[in-house]
Amino acid sequence: MRADYINPFISALVNTFETMLSCTLTRGPLYLRGQETQLHDVSGVIGLSGHAQGTVVLSLEKQVALQAAATLLLCETTELNADVVDAVGELANMVAGSAKAKLEEYQLSISLPSVVLGAGHIVCFPSDVTPICVPFTSPWGQLKIEVGLTEVRSLVSQANQMPLACATH
Repeated sequence: MRADYINPFISALVNTFETMLSCTLTRGPLYLRGQETQLHDVSGVIGLSGHAQGTVVLSLEKQVALQAAATLLLCETTELNADVVDAVGELANMVAGSAKAKLEEYQLSISLPSVVLGAGHIVCFPSDVTPICVPFTSPWGQLKIEVGLTEVRSLVSQANQMPLACATH
């Protein structure tokens, strides 16, 4: 995965939290995800396809998910429920949609979000993709974003790069 893929997702996450939640994030150092890297309690997962394909995971500690949902829904939330799941899915969707706009050259489509609950869960990426992870801290707790994206070579460009064979009589 190219490092320049991650920047639109970082800025999209920071901007989404600032504008939608009035929450300032502090970025930690980015790193390559290992095989057994565990996520936080709640993760919004979105697939990406187009001239690049992959996955983006927005993973939040329980308290971050609860506070984000409470802020979006304008009501107190004390447990992980359907409203929190919907809010986390919508946050992941906003981040992916904003990043997609900054990666126009890849003509990306984004899937509907899926949300995974449970401490220490793992989201698997294709074996040929090493996701880049970026941890953040907020006044509400920890979160991180993982992005695993790879370019897809079109059949036309692959055909143009193949050597031509000449038939002789």
